[in-house]
Amino acid sequence: MITLLFILLFALLFLSSPVFTALSLSALLAFLLYTDMPLMVVAQRMFGGIDKFALMSIPFFILGANVMKFGGIAKRILDWAHTLVGGFKGGLALTTEVACMFFGAVSGSSPATVVAIGGLMHPALKEKQYDGGFSVGLITASGSVALLIPPSISAIIYGAVTGVSVGALFMAGLGAGILYGLVYLVYCYWYARKAGVPVDKKATFSDKMKATKEASWALGIPAIIMGGIYLGVFTPTEASGIAAVYAIFVSMFIYKEMDLKSLFKTCVVSAESTAQVMILLAAASVFAWILTVGQVPQNLANFIVDAHFGPVAFLLMINVILVIAGMFIDGSSAIIIIAPLVYPIAMQLGINPIHLGIIMVANASIGMFTPPFGLNLFVAQPATGENMTSIVRGVVPFVIISLLALILITYLPDISLFIPRMVYGPTI
Repeated sequence: MITLLFILLFALLFLSSPVFTALSLSALLAFLLYTDMPLMVVAQRMFGGIDKFALMSIPFFILGANVMKFGGIAKRILDWAHTLVGGFKGGLALTTEVACMFFGAVSGSSPATVVAIGGLMHPALKEKQYDGGFSVGLITASGSVALLIPPSISAIIYGAVTGVSVGALFMAGLGAGILYGLVYLVYCYWYARKAGVPVDKKATFSDKMKATKEASWALGIPAIIMGGIYLGVFTPTEASGIAAVYAIFVSMFIYKEMDLKSLFKTCVVSAESTAQVMILLAAASVFAWILTVGQVPQNLANFIVDAHFGPVAFLLMINVILVIAGMFIDGSSAIIIIAPLVYPIAMQLGINPIHLGIIMVANASIGMFTPPFGLNLFVAQPATGENMTSIVRGVVPFVIISLLALILITYLPDISLFIPRMVYGPTI
């Protein structure tokens, strides 16, 4: 059954079927051919896969991200970031990465970050003599940090399928996301020095204060989300609703760049995005259930026990599997399929479940722009106007440096765990 399941899955993906179709159709055919249970079980499993409290936050974070994109918040974050780092060597590239980190902290969506920041920064990067491949690679890859910096939809999904605290995952993602972003910043600085990119004039103190004042309402969103969760005022699910309402208020009444008509259009776009995510989760949950029925988790656990894998080798194996999976399916699907398989084994090996979650989310981040099917590649094409060949060539160096960040996140667990341990205690 499992052999047929994967043959059908990869055949459908090769034929360019939507991922949710490939997952659900392969699972359905395997179910019909190898079990005698009623077909209603498939529908029940699909519904059960999305009937989780933690997933209620996803529609609100998607709505909040779209409101920020269309309501002027993204532009103000970008202007603020430019006053901070724009005067350094490679300042415009540094601005792009810093803006992606902060927009990721208010959106939780990698594609939304690419569209919001990429459309504004790509012409400016080319104007400042940055190589076209570097520019489009930076924009396509930098958006991936949004999956690590809280709020992270991938972290929510991991928490939903494993039962790990989403709040703790958000806190762990902050440390890992900062490291991930710093690796990019170092590379951007090195590239600018090597390429001889001219340095922009540094912003004055007055310019910085003006930009900070303009962006203060926008920067309040991550403060509300993380501050409320950190202080125990509300849960991550409640934080998503508060963040969406706050973003609507700021866009409509403070910046006044959104009216009721554009808000309605934004809600429609957000509903479509939410439906896409949810049907993907439902299909992936059925696929994961078929794997469980086929004894795949048990067989994998027995294989690892017999092979005497230690934590180091086990984490390396997970990273290899997830990097390969990220080339073909999106990170959310990979987490739903693989997390239930590896989670029990990781617990037996003494691996911290929060650390494991951040490793999986980091892999999902890299998968967002890894050829041939990384979603950011396709989102970046209309946002930048570049052809796919240029985009793929441009992201290759960023895949390499992202793998370096992944190694550091994997084998230096304190990077992820120091903030959760400050809140919950050293035993977490």
